[in-house]
Amino acid sequence: MADFQTSTHRSKWIFSPQKLVEKYTDANQRAKQTLEQCGATLMEVDADGSLSYPESQTTANNSGEKHSRIKPLSIEEEQCIKVFYENKLQEVCNNFHFPHKIQATALIFFKRFYLQWSVMEHQPKNIMLTCIYAACKIEENHVSAEELGKGISQDHQMILNNEMIVYQSLEFDLIVYAPYRSVEGFTDYMEEFCNAGEDELQMLKALQNTARLEVDKVMLTDAPLLFPPGQLALAALRTSNALHKVLDFDRIFSHQNSTHTMAELLESLDAIDSWVRKYRSPSEKELKHINRKLKSCWGQSSHDEGKKREKKSKHKSRKSSNEAQNA
Repeated sequence: MADFQTSTHRSKWIFSPQKLVEKYTDANQRAKQTLEQCGATLMEVDADGSLSYPESQTTANNSGEKHSRIKPLSIEEEQCIKVFYENKLQEVCNNFHFPHKIQATALIFFKRFYLQWSVMEHQPKNIMLTCIYAACKIEENHVSAEELGKGISQDHQMILNNEMIVYQSLEFDLIVYAPYRSVEGFTDYMEEFCNAGEDELQMLKALQNTARLEVDKVMLTDAPLLFPPGQLALAALRTSNALHKVLDFDRIFSHQNSTHTMAELLESLDAIDSWVRKYRSPSEKELKHINRKLKSCWGQSSHDEGKKREKKSKHKSRKSSNEAQNA
């Protein structure tokens, strides 16, 4: 069986808070530079998976002035967009009744992808769906791109087009470790530790179910990029135990041999709790404002959107007129 301690997940994808900020900053700065040079940031992904970068537009004198009026997203605004789509990712997985493991794998894929790229460079909706598709493959719960696209009224070809750029951005490290299995493992250990009878087993089962819901919350934060899955699971169990009051966690922790290691563990659990407490979803007003900025960065102006709506409205009017004539 694969071991987290020797995995690429542990060696390459657990970061310090400072390193995480650096990665977000680098991706954001690169997109800003592209916007200054080209007036747009969105990369097109061709059917063969190759990328088409925005072309530099340095010839026109007024080009720089026009580009300067397009405001790039800040790192905080990018985070709001990612939060929105991570919630959507969970919704899609729940609607398809996918196991928690697929949801967690897809979320970690999505988070890792946007360590390498900015949301100004790749449309997060497309990447979200591709990450779900990839997670289904990796976790051996295969769903065809056609089935996934049909279930959410999206073109499945877009999913296939983005598949290779997602794998490349993940550096082909596709085996990830989610906290859900650790929650089950710790609960089994607690059964033995407490020599649980029938009543205690029922209480531990309730504790485990609540802990899974707590893990769902943890997975929406940056904590999975900062802490190993075992610590995420312990934090979820400790929070859930505060509600159910099944176990004496201090007594369990006291069985650890090293006081220094124990202090470090408790510090990590407190930090995970802090990530969950400070997590917030952006308001609808915030999202509308950020989306307008994002579409401008993509080269999609509100004028373009208006023309699309006008064209769609004319098509509906023409269709209604034809139906009236044929009635």
